Amino acid sequence: MIYGIGTDICDVRRIQASLDRHGERFAKKVLSDGEFATWQTRTRRWPERGVRYLATRFSAKEAFSKAIGLGMTMPMTWRSCEIGKLPSGKPVVVLHGALKDWFEARHLSAYITVTDETDYAASFCVVEIIDKNSL
Repeated sequence: MIYGIGTDICDVRRIQASLDRHGERFAKKVLSDGEFATWQTRTRRWPERGVRYLATRFSAKEAFSKAIGLGMTMPMTWRSCEIGKLPSGKPVVVLHGALKDWFEARHLSAYITVTDETDYAASFCVVEIIDKNSL
């Protein structure tokens, strides 16, 4: 059964403006440690790609926060929600700390997709309640 659905579109130029104003501090606020390392690598190789990576993570976390109905209130934080990927490239939501505990206590599962173009990043998230009887 669907628990919630969230979507978000992010203007990549807005992310660039935040980076220009706040530098790495902005990226460290939004990204988990693993995401931050990926962002740094991509930024060094191709700065535009780094900005789009940050924008997709920002957008995905916004979509996820809407799908769970919390917005950016505890236990939802930028860094407790990580957008990873499987070897196939499929994006996945990886949770940490109190947010992970909150999510698991409700028997939830999340599905996320991200996309980006030159000026925009967009994400869509579906969160469902896992049928405990099928486990």
